[in-house]
Amino acid sequence: MRITLLQIDKTQDSYLMEGIDAYIKRLKNYATLDITTINVPKTVRQRSFNEQKNEEAKLIFNHISPEDFLILLDDKGKEYSSMDFSKFIAQKQNASTKRLVFLIGGPFGFDSKIYERANFKLSFSKMTFSHQMIRLFFVEQLYRAYTILKGEKYHHE
Repeated sequence: MRITLLQIDKTQDSYLMEGIDAYIKRLKNYATLDITTINVPKTVRQRSFNEQKNEEAKLIFNHISPEDFLILLDDKGKEYSSMDFSKFIAQKQNASTKRLVFLIGGPFGFDSKIYERANFKLSFSKMTFSHQMIRLFFVEQLYRAYTILKGEKYHHE
């Protein structure tokens, strides 16, 4: 199973990129993770929030296919413990999911067309995190999920 993280715009803070890169290196022992950054033109950022989300949706649809299992990282999604998230990953592997796509939206969330296309919504917390920070949290939790599945000592319960 391939795993893709789609994210709107690049990660701007170097300290976040360092952490993300560290977990990507660790993940190579367990899974194939592709990170795709969708760059939104600066002219779009001058439009209304709804117009921005609509333009982001058009760009997102260029990066997903109908057979992808699309998961939105969204504050209205289902919350999992790390153990439950690892079970979710295992379930998708066992179901022969070809590509699992996790999507981190832009600063104003997702367009309604993206919500309609999504197969699942996942929340990391009831708290709100920046779309920049959630990238680091995601790769760490994905790494943690694989170490749980392998019975390794990274996760302590």
